[in-house]
Amino acid sequence: MPVAQRLLELVGLEIGTVYGLKGKDHLDERLPAYNKAAHYSPWLVLRDLNRDAACAPGLVRVILPRPAARICFRIAVRAAEAWLLADRERIAGFLGVPVSRVPTEPDGLANPKQEIVNLARRSRRRAIQQDMVPDPRTSGRVGPGYSARLIEYALERWRPRTAAAVSTSLSSCITAVEDWAAAVKDFVGLR
Repeated sequence: MPVAQRLLELVGLEIGTVYGLKGKDHLDERLPAYNKAAHYSPWLVLRDLNRDAACAPGLVRVILPRPAARICFRIAVRAAEAWLLADRERIAGFLGVPVSRVPTEPDGLANPKQEIVNLARRSRRRAIQQDMVPDPRTSGRVGPGYSARLIEYALERWRPRTAAAVSTSLSSCITAVEDWAAAVKDFVGLR
């Protein structure tokens, strides 16, 4: 949700009611209903690609073959964490690691979430380690404060346009969101 919020801010729109937040399977099940709702109001829907398809356009064709005019459905390659990693300078500063440790091609990472956890593991800041790195005695993949820390980073420090210069997936998303926003601003009376 914070990534969507920042993208909407970027194009001069405010976030409305947030739906989903229960994982991609739930989102995929509800997507036809969101698409129907987009006949009456604008909808921005973001989903991670993960390993569900070879490419984002292929997945879109499968799960939303006929998008409504007011829906902007975008897929992060592989995950939204790749987009957060793409602002290398800011994520390095936030996590307390040298920028040289941050991957230069986050869109190519098989597991961007794991990359963030691995960076946090090397943090000079104990609080980052405690919040973002899972306890080795558990089966958790992330630490107890992982989501809260990423929300903080996304809302307060992440620069989407800077990140888009590194992430072609994010660049494509921003272009699509800008085009969609221009079309829906007339609908919502913002022009």
